[in-house]
Amino acid sequence: MLRAPFMPIKTNTAATPDELGYTMPAEWEPHAATWLGWPHNATDWPGKFTVIPWVYGEMARKISAGENISLIIRHEKDKQFARHVFNSVGVDLKKVKFVVHPTNRGWTRDTGPIFVKSEIGNRKSEIGIVHFHFNGWAKYDNWRKDTKVPQTAAKLLGKRLFHAECNGRPFIIEGGGIELNGRGTLISTEECYLDPKIQVRNPGLGKTEIETTLKSYLGVKNVFWLAKGPKGDDTHGHIDDICRFVNAKTLVLVREKNSKDENYKPLAENWERITDLRLEDGSKPEVVELPMPAPLFFDSVRLPASYANFYICNAAVIVPTFNDPNDRVALGILGELFRDRPVVGIHAVDLVWGFGSLHCLTQQQPA
Repeated sequence: MLRAPFMPIKTNTAATPDELGYTMPAEWEPHAATWLGWPHNATDWPGKFTVIPWVYGEMARKISAGENISLIIRHEKDKQFARHVFNSVGVDLKKVKFVVHPTNRGWTRDTGPIFVKSEIGNRKSEIGIVHFHFNGWAKYDNWRKDTKVPQTAAKLLGKRLFHAECNGRPFIIEGGGIELNGRGTLISTEECYLDPKIQVRNPGLGKTEIETTLKSYLGVKNVFWLAKGPKGDDTHGHIDDICRFVNAKTLVLVREKNSKDENYKPLAENWERITDLRLEDGSKPEVVELPMPAPLFFDSVRLPASYANFYICNAAVIVPTFNDPNDRVALGILGELFRDRPVVGIHAVDLVWGFGSLHCLTQQQPA
């Protein structure tokens, strides 16, 4: 079990990651590990919480086949239960490192460390961590434990920690709100980060300031904005439910074909906008249509079910499935796009009741 050693956090206030040659690698590039936060907040899955750890077990089984897992736990009781679940489903526990850190929730894509990597000069292959100061999606009050996770990761790994800021204030984004091709292009949504009234992460900052800050801390060259995410998205428009890169020049974009569905118009607008996207080298990407499952409800609440919330790990691409006819269609499309690793489905009907899915729970640590 890992505990943070007593050592000062490595920070650098003199220069940004971009100035030092760091960029955020693409998700399909080799990982050293995947970070997960063990689920413990039953209010995220009211009435369904007991099955959630077993979904984690299936995720961990697929992920650990090709890389280590850094599992964030609160205490020994969490560790023993996680070991029981993982052992029961066949996870090699030698691939699991337990990281003791108090958390509010387990959505590690948004709360965990976001890694950048340098490929120039005497820092070649050096890994750093950017702290984007999670604040509960500018919606919830219980986030103060989660926002410290990147600091703990930097201590444990002995990595340089960059505190993202703009105009002298902490700069806030979540990992689920950004999508990168690892070559210089980043996609997000206006709904998530440019809405002036709803879930405002960075009050007072405009589009230009946000884009400049993203470039400074993630090493990207251009930022492109789609419109909105799907209905039911608790984050107010995270990109990882609608649009994902599958390689440096190809992306998938979800489309709703039922004109009577409330997602039809906002997702159609994203298709109109994507025609204007140019990559960092000026070329147009290939855009592949990904279907949406039929509307999924629980307790009369619409859930943000989306096949775009897949996670690319070393050994597989794990894709959420929803007992829907389009499950097979989505798996087939992604299987044609990812020829270097298997594409496998993981049942996510219970998981998405927490308003997130596989990608939302994971964060990759580059090799």
